Amino acid sequence: MKFSNQLFLYGLLIIPVLWLLLNITGSLQERKIKVFSDNRLFKRLASGVNYFGRRIKWILMVLAIALMIVALAGPQLGSHTIMVKREGIDIMIAVDTSVSMLAEDGGRPPNRLTRAKFEIASLIDEKLQGDRVGVVAFAGDAFVQCPLTIDYSAAKLFLDIMDTDLIPVHGTNLERAIEVSASAFKDTEKKHKVMIIITDGEGHEGEPVNAAEKAAEQGIVIYTIGVGSAEGEPIPMRGPAGNLVGYKKDSQGNIVMSTLDDSILRKIAEASNGKYFHATAGGNELDKIYNEISGMDKKEFEGKLMTIYEERFQYPLIAGIILLAMEMIVPERRKRNESI
Repeated sequence: MKFSNQLFLYGLLIIPVLWLLLNITGSLQERKIKVFSDNRLFKRLASGVNYFGRRIKWILMVLAIALMIVALAGPQLGSHTIMVKREGIDIMIAVDTSVSMLAEDGGRPPNRLTRAKFEIASLIDEKLQGDRVGVVAFAGDAFVQCPLTIDYSAAKLFLDIMDTDLIPVHGTNLERAIEVSASAFKDTEKKHKVMIIITDGEGHEGEPVNAAEKAAEQGIVIYTIGVGSAEGEPIPMRGPAGNLVGYKKDSQGNIVMSTLDDSILRKIAEASNGKYFHATAGGNELDKIYNEISGMDKKEFEGKLMTIYEERFQYPLIAGIILLAMEMIVPERRKRNESI
């Protein structure tokens, strides 16, 4: 036998305490009566008390409570197996981890990278149901931070440790990000594949549009999200305690301004039949993307055998109710043949 809520079984520890309290209460009642009467009068007063019936009532009540605690614990006896089929889409999310993602648009925390991680986590928690998700980190180079998985907890764990010092090669190589993300799709079938790139689009390394066209040939649809603004934002440098210690400067001592280059992101999206979105304060771009891709044909993933245990809580529950009903009809007093 299994229990779905085993913690409730600890409630059975109150049973001996309850039994002890009932016995103590009965003894105290007898002592009070004896204080105000002699033995002869006490016997006449107590002649109408059904001590056996009272003890039966106590037993029935304690057993009923015990059975109801067992019912709350969710006893399960017997099982059967079913084949669970899962349908969904493969989604690779490439996140820019270059230093420019530390910029705080609007001049206040959180920075671009932190906001992106929060929105991705919200997407995983609130939207994904059966879809596989993976994460790629990229800057001057790229690597698969989390391969495609249905284990959303693991995906969020890898997402949480993503930071700007993850990749030693500086820059923003969008071509490399697309290539690595595309290689993470192991299935040769040319559908059910979506790539989402979140970046400020500052990098001009490689040929990202050509990489997007090659990805489209594999059936990958690319959506791009541009963070930041064309006006630009300085990149704050913070100390270990999170305090602002200055702003990133170039070799001439000028403050570096991180600006959004959305033209390259639009071209990447267009080359792969996707769409470009500009990140807004509301941060609902990922929701919009998922609403679009949710209409795509879904891939049927390998089925999984699941064991379903039969719930049997109703039996101890019914037994407990019956015992409570019996407790109510057991008399505490018996018929007396003589009056005082």
